[in-house]
Amino acid sequence: MLFEQKHFCDAVVQLEVTMSEQDLQPELNQEVRQWAMFCHFAAFLGLVFPFGNLIGPLIVWQIKKDLHPFIDDQGKEALNFQISVALAAVLCFLLMVVVIGFPLLALLSVVAVVLVVIAGIKANEGQPYRYPFCWRLLR
Repeated sequence: MLFEQKHFCDAVVQLEVTMSEQDLQPELNQEVRQWAMFCHFAAFLGLVFPFGNLIGPLIVWQIKKDLHPFIDDQGKEALNFQISVALAAVLCFLLMVVVIGFPLLALLSVVAVVLVVIAGIKANEGQPYRYPFCWRLLR
């Protein structure tokens, strides 16, 4: 919270000025926002190629991370989430021995798709997104 002093008729009036985090961020151009979105949506390559959910975000992030810090940040976030999903999927496969792994894997898949879509939309709006339940291995 910032306070700003104004002089009015020989009296000092202190005004409270509030700024949101978004007001402090510079405007991101469309190209930067789109590449940040592609970092998240590249995970859908995992639906077509084995390990595509890891390789897709990694390639987009490595190619475009130097273009803008926002792309670097969202690329790391997308890759961290996909690593977390892959580790959780391995755990689900191990739990298939006791049958609970099947519904957990289905739930993991649905949650991962929903969160990737939300992250891609937020990135395209220029808002940084943080996945819940994510191990942040890349910083």
